[in-house]
Amino acid sequence: MNFITITRWEFKNTIQSRKFLLIFFLQISVLFLMLMVFNSFAQNMENNEALSITPSLSGFATLDVNDQGALFSKRLNSEVLNIENSTYQQAWNRLARGLTTGFYSVPPESVELVQNGDQVETVLYLDYRDPKRSVVQEEVNSTTRALSSALTTSYLESSRPQNATKPPGVTQTTSGESVPLQIIRKVMLAVLLFLPLFLFGNLIIDSLVGEKERKTGEILVAMPLTSADIIIGKSLAVVMIMALQVGMWMLILLAAGFSLKNPGFVYLMVVLTAIPLVGLTTIIAAYSKNYKEAGIGLTFAYVIISGILIIPLLGYISRQSFGANVSPMTLVMRIFSGEIIAPAEILLSLSFIVVFSLLSYGISVALFRRDDVVFGPRPGILRIILDLMGLKRHKNRSK
Repeated sequence: MNFITITRWEFKNTIQSRKFLLIFFLQISVLFLMLMVFNSFAQNMENNEALSITPSLSGFATLDVNDQGALFSKRLNSEVLNIENSTYQQAWNRLARGLTTGFYSVPPESVELVQNGDQVETVLYLDYRDPKRSVVQEEVNSTTRALSSALTTSYLESSRPQNATKPPGVTQTTSGESVPLQIIRKVMLAVLLFLPLFLFGNLIIDSLVGEKERKTGEILVAMPLTSADIIIGKSLAVVMIMALQVGMWMLILLAAGFSLKNPGFVYLMVVLTAIPLVGLTTIIAAYSKNYKEAGIGLTFAYVIISGILIIPLLGYISRQSFGANVSPMTLVMRIFSGEIIAPAEILLSLSFIVVFSLLSYGISVALFRRDDVVFGPRPGILRIILDLMGLKRHKNRSK
């Protein structure tokens, strides 16, 4: 348990550092600024003052339609929606099997109702398991509004006062949310929750690379500590600081009006994700010989990790799949959205965290045990990889 002593010492010194406090509060200020910009953007979209964010992808989502008069179906955007003409029973069967995102039902006498100046009541059923439901609803809403406006204008221009009772129109009953803004809101909220994990990589870099540049590594390795104690102790201190930051960010997001269901579970998953991320940063810090080299390596590594986290999330948004849950960010988005998550999906994400953590910390400890990596002359990356794979023998410092 010697690593606990290092963890306490690192955590205490970091918290008391003026540099850390300045960075900490600057990051909080950036969060507030991002929230202000996003809320302004969201309000404009709600008021139809922003550009449409509906993806212009062919067949992005499937919609079953029962519209015998073809009053609505021929006006739906076929560039976005894959429209299937179905009966009521066929559509419900397809919804239950997950083959369609929604079912749009139009009365068979819709044309006659419009000609008689009556309202046409349409119903849109959406599959709440499918994240593409918002896009479907926005396209249907846009078509409904446009058609209703056109019919009303045409009626008012041609009607006579003596027989004008009420303008024809279209009313819609829907079980979905009002705009596809929910997709942007969920993705942005997930990104905001994980953002603190990418803001404190400099702490572990400063902790390990600083030992090399300050020439204090000799003193550290001379202490009655193993390489694993040093790596785990320093890393755990950074994870604790990240956990503190994530907690504060969640409180700010809740105070700003964001809906976070199961906040405890969300917090746990985000903090657990910090463990392998710090492990990857530790590998870079253990191998780098100066701050500049570590900064370059950290930039490339974070770009890759961001892709690993975000790409499955976007894949889940566009096409619901089991494999997308390998990303903890996907699981977190589903948790705070209140979705029903199968135990196997949770296990998949946790397995990714555990395997990545064991691999990253194992490599970090192996690197820090080597005298040539810590004190030099440092071997090349290819030789390091071969040595770690057991293809070459090397002299190392045993602890």
